[in-house]
Amino acid sequence: MVTPPVTPPNPQQIQQFLSSVLSQRGPSALPYAEDTKWLIRQHLLALISTYPSLDPKTATFTHNDGRSVNLLQAEGTIPMPFQGVTYNIPVIIWLMESYPRNPPCVYVNPTRDMVIKRPHPNVNPSGLVSVPYLQNWVYPSSNLVDLVRELSAYFSREPPLYSQRRPAVSNPNPNPSSNSNPIASNYGSSAGTRPHPAPARPYPPSPYGSRVQHPPPPQTDDPTEVYKRNAVNKLVEMAHGDIVGMRKAREAEMEGLFSTQAFLRRREGEIDKGLKELQDEKEGLEQQLQMVLMNTDILEAWVRENQNKTKDFKDLDVDNAFQCLDVLSKQMLDCTAADLAIEDVVYSLDKALQEGSVPFDIYLRNVRLLSREQFFHRATAAKVRSAQMQAQVASMAARSSHYGT
Repeated sequence: MVTPPVTPPNPQQIQQFLSSVLSQRGPSALPYAEDTKWLIRQHLLALISTYPSLDPKTATFTHNDGRSVNLLQAEGTIPMPFQGVTYNIPVIIWLMESYPRNPPCVYVNPTRDMVIKRPHPNVNPSGLVSVPYLQNWVYPSSNLVDLVRELSAYFSREPPLYSQRRPAVSNPNPNPSSNSNPIASNYGSSAGTRPHPAPARPYPPSPYGSRVQHPPPPQTDDPTEVYKRNAVNKLVEMAHGDIVGMRKAREAEMEGLFSTQAFLRRREGEIDKGLKELQDEKEGLEQQLQMVLMNTDILEAWVRENQNKTKDFKDLDVDNAFQCLDVLSKQMLDCTAADLAIEDVVYSLDKALQEGSVPFDIYLRNVRLLSREQFFHRATAAKVRSAQMQAQVASMAARSSHYGT
């Protein structure tokens, strides 16, 4: 016998209920972080949409240290396929204060005629459920829908509940195995016993339930009473229509506010990231400014130190301002200066030819002469550079032999 299907709750009532309890402020507010309330709401809506047998509500949870706190929970049944038949396992899923960054607490909630199987690999004697999905909970990818799927899969492999039978008075037996059968046998054993699934628990109605149906008033033939009754009914219907319209408007407004809150939080993250980048850039610019100021101070000190030294060099010959160390260096300096000077002369001849100031034959003759002279200077510079390299190698060899001895 399969448990009859549970009447699915009204999605609008659930949305309004969650929006109301999660938007409360003050002492009665639920102890969840503001930046996670929108995700909690989405998790519960997705859970109820996939598993209508679970009902979200608020209840008081008592911790091991005695603290009591008002938390959200999803109470009801989850499907458990077993031997080709689907049964329902009563559970309670508590969303703790740190949810969804930390996993929820799941308890098996047996009825009066059921007991928890001992031992069970995933359920302890108190009903607390432990599965790998809870142990490996990852925020924000983990969610309640995947959790219930995992619970259904694990319970299908090994049901967590026993169906307890009343012992007969004429044949008492202290052995529990004779008075209680595992729920697996009731799910379709080969002994011929009729399956006895977990009965559905009565759940309290939603705080946003349908209209209360009052018994009809006694019939009367008095026209005045009939008119009053009709007027009252009309007013009640109008008030109910106004309440429904206001509820839908407030629900749409709440949806918009939640969407705006999520958008603002994303923008807050982007702004924080931009501010951090600007702060890092500011620190880098300040370091560069300090370096520039330090270099400026060094240059100004050098200028002040050497400013008065130019007065003693009014008649200084620029060509003799630099003294060469040896003959090869002097020859290299002369060849390089002559080479660069010829480059300037050839450039000036090109400009003069383009402007028509120099005839073409004179231009060719001078360029030929200058090129020949430039070739000799460059060849001399190459020989001098080779001689300098050999002298440097000889000097390094002499130093190395000196250090070797």
